[in-house]
Amino acid sequence: MRLRLVNLLLAILVSFTTSTAFAQEDDIQKQLSNPIASLTVVPIQTNFDFRIGPARDGWRATTNLQPVIPFKLNDNLTLVVRTIVPIIGQNNVLPRAGSQFGLGDTLQSFFFVPQTVNGFTWGIGPALQYRTGTDPLLTTGQWGAGPTLVALQQTGPWTVGILTNHIWSYAGDAGRSDVSNTFLQPFVAYAASGGWTYTLNTQSTYDWVAGEWSVPILAQVSKLTTLGKQPVSLAAGVRYWAASPDSGPHGFGALVSISFIFK
Repeated sequence: MRLRLVNLLLAILVSFTTSTAFAQEDDIQKQLSNPIASLTVVPIQTNFDFRIGPARDGWRATTNLQPVIPFKLNDNLTLVVRTIVPIIGQNNVLPRAGSQFGLGDTLQSFFFVPQTVNGFTWGIGPALQYRTGTDPLLTTGQWGAGPTLVALQQTGPWTVGILTNHIWSYAGDAGRSDVSNTFLQPFVAYAASGGWTYTLNTQSTYDWVAGEWSVPILAQVSKLTTLGKQPVSLAAGVRYWAASPDSGPHGFGALVSISFIFK
């Protein structure tokens, strides 16, 4: 009788632990689909683009360091700081330009995020562009600033939303073109069982100075797992450039990423 009772208690404990693990996994998946979740994440993402330049024989590999750090200001408001530091390697992006490797310009966004209501989350704040490029072909040569906004709805396993910003240059190299860029990233994500998440988005930019669109469409698959005891999300995806300037990327590209998650 005692043995049966012990076995029953063990079964209940295992069941409860498993259910809790699944619940935590589902919650983290949903937070990872939310660009302004109250979750500290350090993604490292490498993007591969091809057919760049007038002869379309160039390529570019961009590794973005993208830490996301939330700061709870009070019970009703959180400040989420998102930073993108690009490390770029490229070849033949311009005739006779050869190869370049180094830092690109850094983008840092500050979102003031109220409490989520019925699955709806939004945040607004300033975005700053820092002239951190280490090569003339890896930087705009300008310092910039502007507004940024995120709005999203999470219902069950689905996340649907948009991230946008606009950057104007306000100082920098007088010999370089001004910056006036609108960024639009509508996205939809589905958090499936087993830690798998499927995401579709565009990361479109309209250059108001040149009057040109850049429109990559991205399909991505990610898996929530652990490396030792460290929770991580591994992702891979394919990108298609639906629109691009003549000297920009064309055709298909790809990405791989790893995101380190800190609760």
